[in-house]
Amino acid sequence: MTRALRWLLAGALAALAPLAGPAQAQSLYRWTQYVPGGLEARAITAEAQCPQARIDKRAAPMRVRAQRNADFPVLVCALTVPRDARSLEIEGEALPLPKARADHILVLGDTGCRVTRLYNQSCNDPADWPFAAGARTQAGVTPDLIVHVGDMLYREASCRPLNEGCAHTPHGDSWAVWEADFFVPAKPLLGAAPLVMVRGNHETCARGGKGWSRLLDPYPMVSDSGCLKPGVPFVVDLGGLSLVVMDVADAGEGGDRAAQVARFRAQFQSLEGLAPPGPIWLAMHRPIRAAALAAFAYVTGQNKVLAEASQNAMPARAAAILSGHIHTFQALAFEDLPVQLVVGHSGAELHWTAPEDVAGLSIEGARVASGAGRAGVHGFVTLRREGAGADAWLLDNHDISGKRLDQCRMTKRQLACAAR
Repeated sequence: MTRALRWLLAGALAALAPLAGPAQAQSLYRWTQYVPGGLEARAITAEAQCPQARIDKRAAPMRVRAQRNADFPVLVCALTVPRDARSLEIEGEALPLPKARADHILVLGDTGCRVTRLYNQSCNDPADWPFAAGARTQAGVTPDLIVHVGDMLYREASCRPLNEGCAHTPHGDSWAVWEADFFVPAKPLLGAAPLVMVRGNHETCARGGKGWSRLLDPYPMVSDSGCLKPGVPFVVDLGGLSLVVMDVADAGEGGDRAAQVARFRAQFQSLEGLAPPGPIWLAMHRPIRAAALAAFAYVTGQNKVLAEASQNAMPARAAAILSGHIHTFQALAFEDLPVQLVVGHSGAELHWTAPEDVAGLSIEGARVASGAGRAGVHGFVTLRREGAGADAWLLDNHDISGKRLDQCRMTKRQLACAAR
């Protein structure tokens, strides 16, 4: 290249440089979620620094939540959002802020694609793993709040050879798996409404806990091991209704059973003083009592640790429990217990043994007074507030396309479900 040509090229590049502007960190994903004490904005970026954020049009620097490493080559950033914030942007994109009253709540759970040594769900087939299609539908219902009741990471082993249904899928607790199993399909939901994220048993430290701790755990990332211990309950104010988020991911999974019962009993007893006046809902991955199987007058589905811990410890104003874990839809009203909602049918392979005729079932001595169940259909649940109070709600179970399959009216601890 001649000297004259080099000068000409240099001049052209110099002329173009102002058009590019200053370098900025580009985030891959961004969202808002509830944490103890309020709301937090989070962003994941492949850049070396956190992206630019603005609250009420003023610059608001994000802090590093988790540095990149070999398994997670992305930076995770966080920003505390003031309660009186009127607008929030990351890289010019507006993010959702809470409403004073959450009147329309979306609930989903157990969304990942199960790949184990024994079972391979077809992650490459939207008909078999419909989480992405479901997320697009769910974002379209324009909820005020989104509650994910846990179990996001399911790709725990390599896909069997010659199986095109899950060919080339990553596995383990790494960014590649978290992105494939949750962030890519859930992207429409991230900008739809603030999130409440509940830890599932697939997010314990023995499974997907490192990714959970870095990316989605509501508590600060302060752990030398890379995985946070179980969190304590915290309250989300939904406007006259308190949603208490509990980490019961390890309940009944080995360890000292007596110590677990004592830990969870203390948490149930703390609810009365933790939540302000008004009804309480609990968001916890494992249901206390639900029906995974009903055959020959035998019903399985009770978590014995949680059942024992909650006995005589649950406040009378605790009206409902939002859970997943069992891969089905159920809404169960008992004679003198909170309504148990099971939303475990949003993506993972389904539990076909779960009963649909639930009224009259006895689950470890607790009789189901009324309710609804539907097995073998992927979907999600919406809850719409009826009236000015916080005691009456319309509960709809939808399939992946958004078609309503089941409807119940929930008033305090009672359910009135439409006949099919």
